[in-house]
Amino acid sequence: MGLSTTHLIIFLVIIVLVFGTKKLKNLGSDLGSAVKGFKDGVKDGDKAAETAAAAPAAQVAAEKRLDSQTIDVEVKTKQ
Repeated sequence: MGLSTTHLIIFLVIIVLVFGTKKLKNLGSDLGSAVKGFKDGVKDGDKAAETAAAAPAAQVAAEKRLDSQTIDVEVKTKQ
């Protein structure tokens, strides 16, 4: 028992009468800006994840470079 086209039209007319076109327009624009903000946030999150993944690799390379210049010495105390 699905909704027919006439039922949907009547439903939309009732919604427009109850809320008004101005509120529905504002609701639509708010929903669109929220979706756009979500998409931008997901893109920024992906970029941040890529840079975060690259940072430890650069840190390991720097540590290896420092390790070749470091002299490891074991200190013993006199008794």
